Amino acid sequence: MSDISAASIKQLRETTGAGMLDCRKALTENAGNMEAAIDWLRKKGLSAAAKKSGRVAAEGVVAAITTGTKGAVVELNSETDFVSRNEQFQQLAKNIVTLAINAGGDVEKLKTAAYPGTGRNVGDEVIQAVGVIGENLNLRRTAVLSVNKGVVASYVHNAVAPGMGKIAILVGIESEGDAAKAEALGKQIAMHIAATRPEALSTADVDSAKLDRERAVYREQAQASGKPADVIEKMVDGRVRKYYEEVVLLEQLFVIDGKTKVSQVVANAAKEIGAPVKLTGFVAYRLGEGIEKATSDFAADVKAVAGTAA
Repeated sequence: MSDISAASIKQLRETTGAGMLDCRKALTENAGNMEAAIDWLRKKGLSAAAKKSGRVAAEGVVAAITTGTKGAVVELNSETDFVSRNEQFQQLAKNIVTLAINAGGDVEKLKTAAYPGTGRNVGDEVIQAVGVIGENLNLRRTAVLSVNKGVVASYVHNAVAPGMGKIAILVGIESEGDAAKAEALGKQIAMHIAATRPEALSTADVDSAKLDRERAVYREQAQASGKPADVIEKMVDGRVRKYYEEVVLLEQLFVIDGKTKVSQVVANAAKEIGAPVKLTGFVAYRLGEGIEKATSDFAADVKAVAGTAA
């Protein structure tokens, strides 16, 4: 038990919403393995928020740009939110995302691209901006999305300037119909994605290892009912369908009307757009997603200082 760190218990508690003692026991029973401990708590019905990500946002902006059949997003981080409202920082992000269209989603390639009007590449320009702005800056990631015929639509949430904010979404709409109407559909779906955080486009795109984990949890929960094996499998299948409705974009209920599946919304749009419509993919960037910031326990810091002073 002494091998289980307080930090691990805190992380598990924040991720699941379970009590501290239950988190300690879950980690102990699973030799400190975080994912196994999460599943253990879920199986015991002790996880109050199994889907809580616990991600801490870094500062800066995510920026998006579209040019007809192609779109790009980038994440440019800063140390404080104040800098994200700096005009020079915003211009830097705008220029970088424009160059990202031709970088193929490769952030290292983007860093080597020539930055306009300076004689420097993008990576060096970011370093140059650090000295001027006075904060550490980082061009963290980029992605592109394209379609053969149709449009790539975008939506930026919590915008601090045109095309940049806290969330940036790209959506690919394949169609030979009216481009303006296809783009309007794409923007609505992008807004839906910003609200619902889907993990996959279709059921075929769901990560198989994650699906296996979900099935294992559902099966163990169902077995506790004591029902026959065939009934248990039907229960598991029902839970999987519910899981798909939560994490698969095409299986989700469209937030704008709350009753139609996204797949049906896309199919219905063909009449308005004037040709068959296919949703081919999406990219969702959320500022600081996956970045861990150092946190300070003020009480512990004071205690440590007092101890040192003594």
